[in-house]
Amino acid sequence: MVKLFVSGFPLNMDELELARLFVPHGDLKTIKLVRDKKTRICKGYGFIEMGDRQSAENAVAALHGQEMGDRFLTVNIKEEEVEPVKAAPVFRKPSPVARFAAPEKKKRPRLPGRG
Repeated sequence: MVKLFVSGFPLNMDELELARLFVPHGDLKTIKLVRDKKTRICKGYGFIEMGDRQSAENAVAALHGQEMGDRFLTVNIKEEEVEPVKAAPVFRKPSPVARFAAPEKKKRPRLPGRG
């Protein structure tokens, strides 16, 4: 599946209306509109998954820049980000001297007026 980033559609548009735009261009799998957590109002962008690369490219070619009311639709293929490989943690043996060393004693602060 290929993920598309979509923005610029009217804020009152729902998933079904957006699906009607994309279905003629290929196999539509999922739609996720990003909404405000408290108000549930659409933030004006979302993600669509198309079944294959060709369907995604057809949708981008047909819909990117299309005027919708007073806005212009933006449709881009979202390239998958490669997560960096984390290096394994390095564990070192404690030195034999540190293992048997006496713990350092902390000095208590002196109170003023006592000598």
